[in-house]
Amino acid sequence: LILWGGGESLSSFLKRYVFGYMRYASFQTGLIPSHHVRDFLYRRVWLVDLAPRAIIYWGAEIRDSQHLHIGRGSIVGDKALLDARNGIRIGCNVNLSSDVHIYTEQHDHRDPWFRCNSDGSFGVTICDRAWIGPDTTLLPGVTVGEGAVVAAGAVVTGDVAPYTIVAGIPARKIGDRNRDLRYEFTGRPVPFY
Repeated sequence: LILWGGGESLSSFLKRYVFGYMRYASFQTGLIPSHHVRDFLYRRVWLVDLAPRAIIYWGAEIRDSQHLHIGRGSIVGDKALLDARNGIRIGCNVNLSSDVHIYTEQHDHRDPWFRCNSDGSFGVTICDRAWIGPDTTLLPGVTVGEGAVVAAGAVVTGDVAPYTIVAGIPARKIGDRNRDLRYEFTGRPVPFY
């Protein structure tokens, strides 16, 4: 056992630095002012399951990108934080507005070591044609049903039924959405953004 500064083993030190660099490089990918280059890197280097006509706008932070699926025609707004450590599945023609935060991992406040005691049940699913408004937060284990709307600034702590509109902290139902949704997003992004 080789110790590296402060009692840390060399292997632990190297793992920490490699992890840190990978997270930094992933974040820098979101700052590249070209959709073509970003999409190539997301698909080929970071292994995001990014369907055709899907768009990830500028400044996205994606954690454990190999566990992220984004369906055809879906849009991820600028400065989104997608914590896919336990899986995020985004359906088709979903609109995630700016500054959406989706978490699939959290520390356990009851654990004496404050560990993350999560599993696959902490994954988040957003079904087809849902609209997640700006500055919203989706917490681990949430499913947002087809066509549902999460209003701006909401914090979603539980499942959202299909075609419902929720708002507030924590998010609660405030209405219903039209069930005759026909739109298809084109996949033509705003250049450089």
